[in-house]
Amino acid sequence: MKMPSSLRRIRLWELALTAAVMALPLIPSPVATPGYSFVRAGHAAEPKKIDTSRIVSVGGDVTEIIYALGEEDRIIARDSTSMYPEAATKLPDVGYMRALSPEGILAVNPSAIIAVEGAGPPEALTVLKNASVPFETVPNTYDRDGILKKIDRVGTLLGVEDKAKALEAKVGADLDAAIADAEKRPEGERKRVLFILSAQGGKIMASGTGTAADGIIALAGGVNAVGTFPGYKALTDEAIIEAKPDVILMMDREGGHAAANDDLFKQPAIALTPAAQNKAVIRMDGLHLLGFGPRTASAVRELNAAIYGG
Repeated sequence: MKMPSSLRRIRLWELALTAAVMALPLIPSPVATPGYSFVRAGHAAEPKKIDTSRIVSVGGDVTEIIYALGEEDRIIARDSTSMYPEAATKLPDVGYMRALSPEGILAVNPSAIIAVEGAGPPEALTVLKNASVPFETVPNTYDRDGILKKIDRVGTLLGVEDKAKALEAKVGADLDAAIADAEKRPEGERKRVLFILSAQGGKIMASGTGTAADGIIALAGGVNAVGTFPGYKALTDEAIIEAKPDVILMMDREGGHAAANDDLFKQPAIALTPAAQNKAVIRMDGLHLLGFGPRTASAVRELNAAIYGG
């Protein structure tokens, strides 16, 4: 008799819920019963496909990909980072991707959740697990291949592999052209870019390596001015001066994390940088700049032009 069992694994750093199906070998009874026959299993059972007719989409990049695939009618709610296309903003908002509201998600009665890697918090994912809502994770790396893998993963989950392959080809060709243009600039002429995530309270929180900001700066032909530490870190005045950024890059945002150019240049350490001396500050839409989705080639071109002119 064939007895399937479901195993769920929780990766410690993201607690995204995934299901794997195992098949046990067929074991005949000691005595055959008339009218019954035993068939030896030829292969393991394939994992059961999830119902994606009512999706909660978590992550601006995931939402953009679903729209780019023409499957947006499946989305019944989205997280607060899903701000493009504009039509997505009309959908119910279940909260920030790293501060999801499980109650809000369950209230819309989804058949599945598709979330970019890193969504949470863990407590919310545990509630969703206990409610038996399929939670599928989309891997996230900040490079060309990572974008194509996202498209492939989302297309597979939705069962539209052919559409995904076509979108991958289109997005990949556009990325290749944009990156090739940026790479034409000689190494010695590339500018040092300081990405400031927040300037709240006069403290500069900047991007090191392994971040979306670090990835887009590299693709656009720039050099991360503080690429000596991983993640985001508050910089000392000495570190800012030593970084010698030619350009300051920020998200175009409001609130306490933003800072007007004049306020930035008034800070003693920043005032001593080439960026301040040349009044070189670039502000871009955060999702476009850091989303690493179907529009990233456009972001590469826009950032390259802003850094070098043209």
